[in-house]
Amino acid sequence: MISDEQMTARAVPPRVVAAEAIASETGFTKSCLPEVGRLLRLAAASKPDGVVAESGTGSGVGTAWLHSGLGAGARLVTVERDEELARRASGVFADDERVGVLTGDWRLLERHAPFDVFFCDGGGKRDDPGRVVELLAPGGLLILDDFTPSSEWPPRFEGEVDELRVFYLTHPALEATEVLTTPASSAVVAARRVP
Repeated sequence: MISDEQMTARAVPPRVVAAEAIASETGFTKSCLPEVGRLLRLAAASKPDGVVAESGTGSGVGTAWLHSGLGAGARLVTVERDEELARRASGVFADDERVGVLTGDWRLLERHAPFDVFFCDGGGKRDDPGRVVELLAPGGLLILDDFTPSSEWPPRFEGEVDELRVFYLTHPALEATEVLTTPASSAVVAARRVP
């Protein structure tokens, strides 16, 4: 029997619901899955005084999941290129000074680095993966979603070696693994090695 406390722990946080409503209103279709959201909540909770970052705010769904695990001493900064989405997402967190929503290129995050948790869901993931790794603090966690599971090594996508996934899974500064988030999707989760 599931207790009320267990049900509450699995519930969708109210800010996630608010961000999902914005996604629906604006036609934004790239929000993270709830399974990824719970992973984000766990990652943020593991760094209670950390600097948590997100590239690709969208309507704020991933941001809200990160926020749901945010410790009292932590900070969360996220960036979105689309001005309207950034403005709308910012409103979801207007009452919490620990959260900053930036508008513009993902490199705006650099001034807030190093990151204890980095959900790289937008810029940087594909166009500058080396820089993404550099922005992690020693022991920092990197989460990258939207991969298609592959039973082969090296992993393949649409018949080709998935060079991006191989980059993160084999990077010498990272300890990385791939986890299923649903039967049809996966995420790379990595920790930056401590020198």
